[in-house]
Amino acid sequence: QVQFVEFGGGLVQAGGSLRLSCVASSSSTGAFSIVHIGWFRQAPGKQRELVASINSRFEGNYIDSVKGRFTISRDNNSKMTYLQMISLKPEDTAVYYCNGYSGGWPWGRGTEVTVSA
Repeated sequence: QVQFVEFGGGLVQAGGSLRLSCVASSSSTGAFSIVHIGWFRQAPGKQRELVASINSRFEGNYIDSVKGRFTISRDNNSKMTYLQMISLKPEDTAVYYCNGYSGGWPWGRGTEVTVSA
């Protein structure tokens, strides 16, 4: 079973930037490298949604609302996944989580991102 710990969130003004990080535990480096990882977010009163994902070939995919502003990356040696966010908007305010692409592992606590207008 894989566990995830997210960090790097905070309070920023609109137009600002943040870099979120996620470390996976209980997984060998080799096993992690083949996992399709996703960054998810859950805004207050809304369902959790997949924001970005990165596969074993380091190919990233994004929802339309974050394309051009968010960049997902990974470091398999350290079992880390990152989400670089620029030009943040108030609607990006949410708790951000990482997990397998299907969200099949236990959810971590997430990291809270608050974007003020």
